Amino acid sequence: MEWQEFSGSWVLTPPHPLGIIHFLGGAFVATAPHITYRWLLEKLARQGYIIIATSFLNTLDHKAIAVNVQNRLENILYRLEYKQGIDINYLPIYGLGHSMGCKLHLLIGSLLKVERAGNILISFNNYPFKKAIPFAENIIPYLQDNIKNYLQLEANLDIDFTPTPIETNTIIQENYHIRRNLLIKFSDDTIDQTLELHPILKQLHPNMITALQLSGNHLTPLGQDIDWEMGGQLFSPIAGISQWFQDNFSRDLYNLHQQISRWLNPCLDVGF
Repeated sequence: MEWQEFSGSWVLTPPHPLGIIHFLGGAFVATAPHITYRWLLEKLARQGYIIIATSFLNTLDHKAIAVNVQNRLENILYRLEYKQGIDINYLPIYGLGHSMGCKLHLLIGSLLKVERAGNILISFNNYPFKKAIPFAENIIPYLQDNIKNYLQLEANLDIDFTPTPIETNTIIQENYHIRRNLLIKFSDDTIDQTLELHPILKQLHPNMITALQLSGNHLTPLGQDIDWEMGGQLFSPIAGISQWFQDNFSRDLYNLHQQISRWLNPCLDVGF
């Protein structure tokens, strides 16, 4: 399998697919999800899931981003079916999100008429703008300059994301229709808000919500074990991020993959 790029999304297609996973990553690492989340996504693809990893640029309008990434997903599904001859009619579609990607999947499942077999929500984050950006500076130090430049543009304005955190919770409470959900929180994640999301979803779908706390932190899903040298040049800033957490998260990353795999298919052999 090789990654293919379609309309800003990156796709892995196994020979005999069991299902489809639509992946959305965190705010400042979502522009190249096939690189930043490569290990986890490729492991899931090897188990038979078509991976559609949609890149996006973070703006203040999260509702617009959610609509955009869903539209792009539908275009790719059309391409897979009618141009590549893959029968997707009977394949379950799962949403997989990390951090801000969770919020986008929750908005998609609340505001749009989509069919999902379930959503996997890792390290849900729903902080307001002025609190979210300083957190990003702390957890991804190699991107500090870019984040600070972004923050300076809006530093003196009373702004927030659309919808705001409070509005987002209300939208979910009133409209979220994806019944089966896996919520994952890491033990050392100081910016995770899964504990706030869990009771909201539990009230909506009492018997369909699974919540796990795993060892790790907010960056665990980004763990890699690959060669980051490309043509003699380091792929920056991705190489800097990799160097910062490489060799530290292997065990936690394997466990994350195992738990996701078991939830997707309890009968599947997920040995390494």
